[in-house]
Amino acid sequence: MSRRHDEQTIALAALFQAAALVDQIATRGMVAQNNFESSIYSLFVTNPENTEEIYGGVRELPYNLSLGLRNLQDLVERGKAEQNRNITNYALSMIHLERKLSTNGGMLNHLGSRIDQIREQARYFDSENDGDPMDNPSALAHPSVVANLASLYQETLSTFKFRIQVGGDPRLLQNSENAAKIRALLLAGIRAAMLWRQVGGRRWHLIFFRSRIRPSLKKLSDHQ
Repeated sequence: MSRRHDEQTIALAALFQAAALVDQIATRGMVAQNNFESSIYSLFVTNPENTEEIYGGVRELPYNLSLGLRNLQDLVERGKAEQNRNITNYALSMIHLERKLSTNGGMLNHLGSRIDQIREQARYFDSENDGDPMDNPSALAHPSVVANLASLYQETLSTFKFRIQVGGDPRLLQNSENAAKIRALLLAGIRAAMLWRQVGGRRWHLIFFRSRIRPSLKKLSDHQ
């Protein structure tokens, strides 16, 4: 089962990274670019050969998911769980929204087709790799691409009755670029929640997951 636990740990790290980035933008207005780009990039990896590929491959994953791994480590260590209350709430909310999304085939199809379109649009912002944005994560994190992802979130997941309430500095939240980043990251977090479910994760597992994923978390973190 260790491989399955590795995959679940990666999915949870990605989920908590998206949640932590949302919290950072809402409260500080800035994030580490590598973590932000990696979370956004994951939305466009629709046919991965393995779970690691979604976040840049085995070698780059510990760096690309460094923020998520740290936050997951804090949660595993019970004494530090309190400081992650907002982040944990965002993560649980994204799991809840993904469960609703999983039963809505029409919305899933719409998300898939629009993400393909947005990936094609991102070609115009990639001048380094012959127009293939998948070889250049910074092109996929271009403000215009992020704005398109934010619009996609609004026209799909924002239509559910349940909505994720993001708290923070009102001045930062009212900034249109910050708001777009937050919505795009919520989409990335829900993508991670979908991955978590696909590799066997269940919400109730979060109560008992510490011993299950601790070895995998250590393995991934040791490569940082």
